[in-house]
Amino acid sequence: GAAVKDFMSPDRVVVGVKSERARKLLSKLYRPFLINNFRVLFMDIPSAEMTKYAANAMLATRISFMNDVANLCERVGADVNMVRKGIGADTRIGKKFLYPGCGYGGSCFPKDVRALIRTAEQSGYRMRVLEAVEQVNEQQKGVLFEKLSRHYGGDLRALTVTIWGLAFKPETDDVREAPALRLIEQLAEAGCRIKVYDPVAMEECRRRVGDKVIYCKDMYEAAIDSDALMMLTEWKEFRLPSFAVLARTMRQRVVFDGRNIYEKEELEEHGFVYYKIG
Repeated sequence: GAAVKDFMSPDRVVVGVKSERARKLLSKLYRPFLINNFRVLFMDIPSAEMTKYAANAMLATRISFMNDVANLCERVGADVNMVRKGIGADTRIGKKFLYPGCGYGGSCFPKDVRALIRTAEQSGYRMRVLEAVEQVNEQQKGVLFEKLSRHYGGDLRALTVTIWGLAFKPETDDVREAPALRLIEQLAEAGCRIKVYDPVAMEECRRRVGDKVIYCKDMYEAAIDSDALMMLTEWKEFRLPSFAVLARTMRQRVVFDGRNIYEKEELEEHGFVYYKIG
């Protein structure tokens, strides 16, 4: 991941303190950051804790909102990629965390959203927006399976399905709450033969799902004799595959793009049926 880089070049540092003495001591500790003009924000401890949870919950909210918009776009004939660009051009909103997909995962967003919901419940309050954020995300993890089921008329037995990407995001082997885990469970229950490939997360996936899937040595081996290719994690090596090779080796030319990184026109030139989010 980017933990070291993020630590050395933070967007901001939030420090919770109980007293002025603590603030002065920590100011000395964080002096290198102050010299480099990084923002160091001192506040009381409850506010610092809330800042951490609320920041991640805000980003999760943007993701779930865009996924909801993407699903509506499919139903009304709009292109969510165009909508995303139009929204992001508004300087009040900005471009970050507006990309629709097959749901968020990892160790932070799901945990922090739930923590705020639970804290609110314990305080006699309901975080209705975050309850909806979590619900949308859980539903979104099943969107690709629903598309696959509709394409093949509901009977998925004996299909071979390829999954590219197991980690919840690129540049990590973390598969905690990754959309791929949900998809693997759904495909296995439907009787599919599942072939997977991820540059670094194969062992973590094996530890969690065992032999439910076939672990392949590269992206192209995973696609051989496949009836569907499902791209879940936007690793760099997945961004520019040879669709000519895939067209020759896949049994059925069907691609489900869970991160909207491919161009429909390019896939159609090679005879593929292409599904994206929104």
